[in-house]
Amino acid sequence: RADSLAERFRDKTWYGDVNPSWAGETNVFTYENKTPTGNEYIIVDPVKKSRKEAFSKEKLARKMSEISDTLIKPGKLPIRRVVFNEDLKSFTFTWKEVEWTCRLPSYKLESGERVRNNRRGSRGWAWGSRDELSNEPVTSPDNEWEAYIEDYNVHIKNKETGESYRLSYDGGTGFYYSSYMLWSPDSRRLLAYKVKPAEKHMIHYIESSPDDQLQPKHHVYEYAKPGDALPQHFPQLFDISGRSHIKLDESIIPNQYSLGRYRWSRDSKSLSYEYNKRGHQTYRIIRIDAETGEQKIIVNEEAETFIDYSGKKYRYDVNDGKEIIWASERDGWNHLYLYDGLRGRVKNQITKGEWVVRDVEYVDTLERKIIFMASGKEEGDPYFINYYTVNFDGSGLRRLTEGYGTHRAFFSPDRKYFVDTWSSVSTPPVAVLRKTAGGAEVMKLEEADISDLLASGWRAPEVFVSKGRDGKTDIWGIIIRPMDFDPAKKYPVIEYIYAGPHSSFVPKAFRPYFGNMHSLAELGFIIVQIDGMGTSNRSKAFHDVCYKNIKDAGFPDRIKWIKAGAEKYPEMDISSVGIYGTSAGGQNSTGALLFHPGFYKVAVSSCGCHDNRMDKIWWNEQWMGWPVGPEYAESSNVENAHRLEGKLLLINGEMDDNVDPASTVQVVDALVKAGKDFDYLFIPGMRHSSGGDYGEHKRRDFFVRHLLGIDPPEWKLFDERE
Repeated sequence: RADSLAERFRDKTWYGDVNPSWAGETNVFTYENKTPTGNEYIIVDPVKKSRKEAFSKEKLARKMSEISDTLIKPGKLPIRRVVFNEDLKSFTFTWKEVEWTCRLPSYKLESGERVRNNRRGSRGWAWGSRDELSNEPVTSPDNEWEAYIEDYNVHIKNKETGESYRLSYDGGTGFYYSSYMLWSPDSRRLLAYKVKPAEKHMIHYIESSPDDQLQPKHHVYEYAKPGDALPQHFPQLFDISGRSHIKLDESIIPNQYSLGRYRWSRDSKSLSYEYNKRGHQTYRIIRIDAETGEQKIIVNEEAETFIDYSGKKYRYDVNDGKEIIWASERDGWNHLYLYDGLRGRVKNQITKGEWVVRDVEYVDTLERKIIFMASGKEEGDPYFINYYTVNFDGSGLRRLTEGYGTHRAFFSPDRKYFVDTWSSVSTPPVAVLRKTAGGAEVMKLEEADISDLLASGWRAPEVFVSKGRDGKTDIWGIIIRPMDFDPAKKYPVIEYIYAGPHSSFVPKAFRPYFGNMHSLAELGFIIVQIDGMGTSNRSKAFHDVCYKNIKDAGFPDRIKWIKAGAEKYPEMDISSVGIYGTSAGGQNSTGALLFHPGFYKVAVSSCGCHDNRMDKIWWNEQWMGWPVGPEYAESSNVENAHRLEGKLLLINGEMDDNVDPASTVQVVDALVKAGKDFDYLFIPGMRHSSGGDYGEHKRRDFFVRHLLGIDPPEWKLFDERE
């Protein structure tokens, strides 16, 4: 039954997935609509307020059947990505990985290019630094010059005469010029930068069971970890006509984590770049005077804990950088500020209040308006996203979306209209068309029908709220019960955890099937998922709980939440609480048994980053700080393995390309040395994963055995029954 849920709940939600495709630069759009009798294709004209069938499915099916020599049913057209041409006289679609054009009204079909398959296989290695000497020569905008590196220094060559000139003399082995350079728009100056490289941290893999050969393979990859030295970059300017080197002050950019986002002004008089200081407590926009090389700090963002540069940073340059729209948590909440981009001062705060700007959709520089996404401003769930508009000076703040739930908006090319779809985990999607100017509803598009889903036995997750550790802050989560739930019975509770500080993770939008949470519940458990303190998308104080303290993982809030749930629902047996998670959730779930064994009894942890010193540099230094201090050891599951109580299953992928697999192996080593009883599943060839089908089955068995007290039946029995 657990295995059947994905199929059982599939194709039981109708009219609920409106994803518009705009016809060229017009306001007309189409979308595919799933109905009980098959898929239909709708075309909407906002100006005419019309909604009708986009084309004849019967005629298209007949033409496609003729071409393929197979019967194609109108209600099950095997097509994707329907997009109308701007004149509405033809549309394109994908069929058999080829883009086809259908001419109207004849329905003549013309085959086009093969569509590239964007499905990701092996993603390659994500963590290596760029080879700074590998770039091709860089041509100036006027096509007169090429800039290149020779003997670690900057040279230019006249493309017409072939004459070359050396511009720098201070590059050499160990401190050289990068081949990635940026010309000014007028071709009179060249930005280059010197690189002081750092020794690379390499990790080694033995692929024991490769598909293409008998013998194992050895792989080596670059993978910087917390505390490792990083390359340092130092911008330099060169004047082409004078063949001169304009040296810049290096003292204002010490201990770099990164430099980047170099931008020339359109008049070539200045350029800017961004500086992220190691430790992530200082982030700056710096402007360089191209004539003198003088540098001025335009934005100076500072924090006592961390700046969430990877999740909340936003910058938009207005009028060639004369003004800058910038996101900051300096007042305790993530908001937008308008900067004077020349003088380097705040002109005004654009948004303000105890709520969070989540992202910016569009900046209208002519009307001086911003369309943005935010959460927490309206009553109810503080994670629900709504869309708003506001003027640059902070006036005219207006909500554009209505309806209780989390919203997703799709804007027309000219931003005059948008499709607004909203839902919650327990309420199905509603889609309407709105005008952007004010958010007025133009017409209702769809309201999902889940009657067939309910008839299949589906139970909606329940949203539950309780107070956190401080007795004041609301902590939000969901409860998932089995389909045959009986309130007179007792059910062990299992928490699905992912407490990564980079976001929040409890689902907010409607889905018929929440993966292994629904399936695991079906075995006789109540499943919960919670966003505790230390995760993102609330106040800065809420987020700061994680700083140098990842082992906290919001557990004081989670435990209070589960206890509050059990007070309301006695069927929740909190004498038998399990927990599982992957990656950061793998670290968290093992940590539950190490740091809170009085509450959590059973854990399954997949591909965990169990010691933050062993994991990728950017993620861990952002939350745990730099230099690497004793707090890393305090949060380490390796250092604290001797504390283990309860039942633990560790799952690890041999070829994990996200978290060094040795992170889990070191936990295994520490547990063995401490004489602890535990289980370990090592999966050859597996990358970063929850364990795949095999790992999922072992996870279910582990919880059934240790929380229900039942020995799972032999797998072979299921095969015979099938």
